[in-house]
Amino acid sequence: MEELVNLPYKRKVLDEWMTAFYRVQGVDFYNFQFHSHHEFEIYFFCGEDCKYLINNRIYELVPGDIILLDGMTLHKANPGGESAYTRSMVHFSPTWISGLISTLGIPNLLDPFKKLNNPLLRTRYDENGQYVDGQIKKISGLLSEIDEELQRTGKKNELLEAEVKLEMIQLLLCIYKMSQQDLAHVTSKKTEKEIHAEDIASWIRDHFNEKISLDLISSELNLSKYYVSHVFKEVTGFTVMEYVMGCRLNQVKYLLEMEPDLSIAEVSSSSGFESLAHFSRYFKEKVGVTPSKYRKNKLTTGNPLIKEEFV
Repeated sequence: MEELVNLPYKRKVLDEWMTAFYRVQGVDFYNFQFHSHHEFEIYFFCGEDCKYLINNRIYELVPGDIILLDGMTLHKANPGGESAYTRSMVHFSPTWISGLISTLGIPNLLDPFKKLNNPLLRTRYDENGQYVDGQIKKISGLLSEIDEELQRTGKKNELLEAEVKLEMIQLLLCIYKMSQQDLAHVTSKKTEKEIHAEDIASWIRDHFNEKISLDLISSELNLSKYYVSHVFKEVTGFTVMEYVMGCRLNQVKYLLEMEPDLSIAEVSSSSGFESLAHFSRYFKEKVGVTPSKYRKNKLTTGNPLIKEEFV
């Protein structure tokens, strides 16, 4: 195993966001919360124990697993061996690379992120897995060079930026080929607890904009209130109400961006919040800006000024 290296960089390359992390270890690097973001994500699991929740699906990860995320789907890692939990990630805006994809005549290159519903590719560190791991390391290093030169000279290095794009295209080509195989349909035997946790998550996804309580969920799913609370926390790493609020927050973001004619109060109530004041406080706490500011930034620039939480 190579020496573990942390290379966190969030840099605006060619006017769009791209972020790369190589073999980040431990859980203190970021706050682990149920979240979404606007960039596509390539998540590479390197080792130790981790369950990964995407909407109502729960994956038990093994080293070499790759998850392709559309970003806006709620997701969260739930590591077991916290100190040794290791992963690599690339977050990128499709806009950032769409011009090059069009020029190369490969318009379907981003289909794995758009059409496969956040798939898991199980490589077990085969040739493809090793290649993806190596590409993420290269991209992280290039972004580090770009940043260092920018800090030193105040100018961006166009050659390095072009190299980042080329390496990213190579990475996406590999992933596209992998996604066309049976690797995109990994299934695993789930425990009874995992099945129940997924059932709970599915029910919440269908009813998050309604008034929800543990009593109601336990009644609807014919499970005890105690069991609902504890099995969901045990499997996913967060509480039922944290999941409910995550679903509501994701819906709020969608409505703020896609329904500009709706008032903030209408967005709040239709997403399941009973109090506008509570909604405003909660949104500012989790996102970092007010709902109005979020909408304004998104509609005017396409990039809301939000605090990102990556896992």
